[in-house]
Amino acid sequence: MNRKYLILLLAVAAMIFLAGCSMTEPISSESTGIWNHYFVYPLSFVLVTVAHRIGDYGLSIIIVTVMIRLILLPLILKQQKSMLALQVIQPEMMKIQEKYKDKKDQQSQQKMQQEMMGLYQEHKVNPLGGCLPIFIQMPIILAFYHAIGRTTEIAEHSFLWFSLGQPDPMFILPVVAAITTYLQTKISMTTSNQVPPPMKLMMNIIPIVILIAGITLPAALALYWVIGNLFGIAQGIYLKKRMEKLKMNAETASV
Repeated sequence: MNRKYLILLLAVAAMIFLAGCSMTEPISSESTGIWNHYFVYPLSFVLVTVAHRIGDYGLSIIIVTVMIRLILLPLILKQQKSMLALQVIQPEMMKIQEKYKDKKDQQSQQKMQQEMMGLYQEHKVNPLGGCLPIFIQMPIILAFYHAIGRTTEIAEHSFLWFSLGQPDPMFILPVVAAITTYLQTKISMTTSNQVPPPMKLMMNIIPIVILIAGITLPAALALYWVIGNLFGIAQGIYLKKRMEKLKMNAETASV
């Protein structure tokens, strides 16, 4: 499966997971299950601890969101480097695939795989390097989402003009969340020269889903989306410039 379509599938699966999972059960140190005990509760504990230190749960969500994004940034950079390495050897990969295009027998397919693996080893490229960081990030991001939605103390406090435990009465956060989601997705897609139609479709659908969810879910979650998106926009601009620099270095090295 094409890596871009795999990422698309993961994004859709994450949205379905978030929409289907119950957010009504409060999280605490007494919560059972591996997911609750080792993923959601530790992040809830961090949120509450930071809030007690600074005296504001809204600011705590902002601070911890940025902290998590910064912690995950090295994984994003590693993913980008792996994807660039695959792009560099793409012409040679296509030659191997073309060589065995009309040979569908098992022996020929095994030879093709051996030549592909030899190409990866020669250039020190991990074909799964672009996907593994995603699998590491997703549980952390999903757990933090649940930690915000299931931490009782957050729902009992207000921030700026809204109650963190209730939908934004002025619909400002949902609208901003939808707009920044669109911008973040668009910026992230500009790192590729060609954007498949399904990705363009998702770029238009996801903000609508975020808008609807933001209108109905607690404002704490919409606040999390806004801050995460703003960080993602800045990150996307940085990654785009970094990708251009890496490409220039790769082209110079190949000359």
